[in-house]
Amino acid sequence: MCGILAVLGCVDNSQAKRSRIIELSRRLRHRGPDWSGLHCYENCYLAHERLAIVDPTSGDQPLYNEDKTIVVTVNGEIYNHKDLRENLKSHKFRTGSDCEVIAHLYEEHGEEFVNMLDGMFAFVLLDTRDKSFIAARDAIGIVPLYIGWGLDGSVWFASEMKALSDDCEQFMAFPPGHIYSSKQGGLRRWYNPTWFSELVPSTPYDPLAIRHSFEKAVIKRLMTDVPFGVLLSGGLDSSLVAAVTLRHLDKSEAARQWGSKLHTFCIGLKGSPDLKAGKEVADYLGTRHHELHFTVQEGIDAIEEVIYHVETYDVTTIRASTPMFLMSRKIKSLGVKMVLSGEGSDEIFGGYLYFHKAPNKKEFHEETCRKIKALHQYDCLRANKSTSAWGVEARVPFLDKEFIDVAMSIDPEWKMIRPDLGRIEKWVLRNAFDDEKNPYLPKHILYRQKEQFSDGVGYSWIDGLKDHANKHVSDTMLVNASFVFPVNTPVTKEAYYYRTIFEKHFPKSAARDTVPGGPSVACSTAKAVEWDAAWSQNLDPSGRAALGVHVAAYEEDKTEDPRPEKLQKLAENTEATV
Repeated sequence: MCGILAVLGCVDNSQAKRSRIIELSRRLRHRGPDWSGLHCYENCYLAHERLAIVDPTSGDQPLYNEDKTIVVTVNGEIYNHKDLRENLKSHKFRTGSDCEVIAHLYEEHGEEFVNMLDGMFAFVLLDTRDKSFIAARDAIGIVPLYIGWGLDGSVWFASEMKALSDDCEQFMAFPPGHIYSSKQGGLRRWYNPTWFSELVPSTPYDPLAIRHSFEKAVIKRLMTDVPFGVLLSGGLDSSLVAAVTLRHLDKSEAARQWGSKLHTFCIGLKGSPDLKAGKEVADYLGTRHHELHFTVQEGIDAIEEVIYHVETYDVTTIRASTPMFLMSRKIKSLGVKMVLSGEGSDEIFGGYLYFHKAPNKKEFHEETCRKIKALHQYDCLRANKSTSAWGVEARVPFLDKEFIDVAMSIDPEWKMIRPDLGRIEKWVLRNAFDDEKNPYLPKHILYRQKEQFSDGVGYSWIDGLKDHANKHVSDTMLVNASFVFPVNTPVTKEAYYYRTIFEKHFPKSAARDTVPGGPSVACSTAKAVEWDAAWSQNLDPSGRAALGVHVAAYEEDKTEDPRPEKLQKLAENTEATV
């Protein structure tokens, strides 16, 4: 991943302003430690911090068209750039960068080219001919982007909030699947898939369609000129990514450069479920497996740095980001700059354990749609920023546009969890890769119960976080939480602890508004909490909060709530405030 910063239309274009832009861009250098670039045109600045993955020698940014009247700064990967170049033969390319096609596509098609891009991206493009500009973000929001406004009328864009929060009067997360146009004035959606309407689809389940579209998604993400690996927790999603990668690695360009031995990585507390399952899958596949360990104390010591990098106070995200953050540091130390990861599958197929309680296929499908639309605030944010903190890029094949279209067109009756028919969560995906003649994975791995990353690294990790927060947040502090934090009021001591750290780094009200709120159980949306009356008394994002579903579920508390009455009401009446 790279880091981008663009400031357009500022009043001050002095040397001091240029120095300030360089200083702010430096806050993103962890994302792109390989090179820095800055283009200035009158009162517009486009900065770039590069992580070189494709064409490391000549692909420095910003990038240009032939006469340099079009300037673009990009964070991301355009997987179909070679196909796009075939239709741009009248243009002269300066580099082998996959992102250079953006400048030339704009020349050919104006602003209406973004839907041609197959990849993950956030970019800002300046047309110096009329001083207009556009900015866009990929369909799902895999790559982060923020937009802000200065008092002088300037418009700002940055990969992370920390690069613009101090200098903008207002700012917000740039919505996924949108384009900002200075000509047309404001944001508009460029990504309009059929599933976005949340209407229940009726396409019959075709396991081979699922299998083939996912394999295609993995193959296109093997586009790299640097060493890479796969994050392997041993759960279904990461195991399928590793298995499919291994099947197609020999035929990839990456294998010709780096060999066909696949490196896999797993992290956990000693004796954790993920470490055991990850090793088992790695042994089965024959990968070069790297088992990484951390202690609860090491995780706790990293929390403040994690919150600074990930830019959230969401409990689930911080719990899962911390081990991923620690793992990424060790991965980078081994010389690996890109990894494939399994995010997105649970949202698409209803893999979280609370989906067991979905009352019908309509509500099941609507919840998957809500989950995918919110990914940029949770798992995409975690996967991108936790790895980018150490200059590592995470690619997520489950969030391929074509794969999502196939998976979300299935009649959700097939996705419903039906124990009477032998269907556990994500059965349609498991069944698609259940090949008796040429198995991808052992049966017991293929049908392993869902384990959230923050749980799978070791159950004592979450318990340790709660204990730590209890020592630092008093009962009185929590009772007064609604006065101290009236927006997205924390209802647990763990949430309060994270919030205080976040506010220290990002004190503006606009910053706290970038984080979603509302009740959740086992990673559900607030709407899905209504599926089971018992869940409202056990609002915890851990998978173990899915009472009666998870094999290691929390014991249902049948005793009287010991919290003060004010806190009980606060927990019961928590509403999403955005």
